Amino acid sequence: MESILGAVRKRGIPANPAVVISNRADAEGLKTARRLGVPAVAIPSEGFSGSRWDYDRKLVRALQKRGVSPTNGLVCLAGFMRIISPEFVKKYRNRILNVHPALLPSFPGLDSQRRAVDYGVRYSGCTVHFVDSGTDTGPIVTQAVVGVKDGDTADTLAERILAEEHRIYPEAVDLFARKRIRLVGRRTVIV
Repeated sequence: MESILGAVRKRGIPANPAVVISNRADAEGLKTARRLGVPAVAIPSEGFSGSRWDYDRKLVRALQKRGVSPTNGLVCLAGFMRIISPEFVKKYRNRILNVHPALLPSFPGLDSQRRAVDYGVRYSGCTVHFVDSGTDTGPIVTQAVVGVKDGDTADTLAERILAEEHRIYPEAVDLFARKRIRLVGRRTVIV
């Protein structure tokens, strides 16, 4: 999130960060957003007794209050460790980006770096993709390859992958903001 906000300012990405939302009131990202002059809102999910869509309606209201509509805006997931509802995904179809610490479609879901090391792959990396109703199955926007070194642990690999995530996520936001991404079926075409 901080890399995206910084890139918007430093690289001139034609986007207006409208709000940072966290499902945890103590999230560091909220403090960072405020420090960078971006409104920040906590919508706590712990102890929430309704459905995922009941919770996500609160997200939609917070987004729309700040002008992030399903036809005008982009939702970037970064450290939002909650599964969003199919209704939210449908409402913001092709307007939600996520970053995943693996070269999708390999190692979707949790513990990707550990699974990559345990499997013995020589290359891993990260992927920015559109969110669909599956787990890390949406159309891929961009990827970065990171070599897996002998002796790597999940933590050492994760550190190198994170550096690439900070590079490619702002690039994907820039491509979206400049309307350079075209979806053809499941594939993204950069124009």
